[in-house]
Amino acid sequence: MRPIGCEEPEKALPEVSSQRVLSRGPPRWELTGKAGRLVRILMVEDEVRLAETVRRGLVAEGFVVDLVHDGAEGLEHARSRDYDVLVLDIMLPSLNGYDVCRSLREAGVWTPVLMLTAKDGEYDQVDAFDLGADDYLTKPFSFVVLVARLRALVRRGAPERPTVLKVGDLTLDPATRMVHSGVTEIDLTPREFGLLHFLMRHPGDVVSKLEILQAVWDLNYEGDENVVEVYVGYLRRKIDQPFGRQSIQTVRGVGYRLSGQGASQR
Repeated sequence: MRPIGCEEPEKALPEVSSQRVLSRGPPRWELTGKAGRLVRILMVEDEVRLAETVRRGLVAEGFVVDLVHDGAEGLEHARSRDYDVLVLDIMLPSLNGYDVCRSLREAGVWTPVLMLTAKDGEYDQVDAFDLGADDYLTKPFSFVVLVARLRALVRRGAPERPTVLKVGDLTLDPATRMVHSGVTEIDLTPREFGLLHFLMRHPGDVVSKLEILQAVWDLNYEGDENVVEVYVGYLRRKIDQPFGRQSIQTVRGVGYRLSGQGASQR
């Protein structure tokens, strides 16, 4: 089967019979959304033929699909109606997918978002996740994989997960890359920011040097792991010492823990 998103999108997804749908796995009526109803999806995609092809396939799989082709209209739908998952392109008229996702999270709308886009750069994906997206799939794509990911998002639900991280009086905004202690802005290098970002995603947890290296440096990093100690020291001098606290704690023989105790005295 031609991956969806290639040329000739009308041939990418043949009509799906009920028999084929039921033979793939659990009966489609077992997949339910909020309050036990059928799963409702909002798809925001400006490629009309592609969008209609995907919509027909999702309906055949048992989803209820609302389809819009404009970012501003998609934002209004997502704010005012109750959906289980949003499928969101990035390059949209009037309002791009990044801004739609950011606006939803700022408004406290935590509906799972899957970005479905031709933008395949790693920084495109990082930006999407930092703004609150839950999953990312690039075009051309497999329809079977899309359905599997949508089902996974439905099972996961929509717990609140604010994009601005807060531990004690420390706040970190991945989108603007700004860090504050109370009202005081803290200037960090990119590596220091990455280290603090990782620690703030695991508040109260003890994380090892290896875990930090893999998350903040590189999975294939082969240098001295004591570089972590060096950067922890840099970070302490910026987020702890000026404010008279010890939020980054050393757990001997194990790693480090970020604590929200000992808030700034300023």
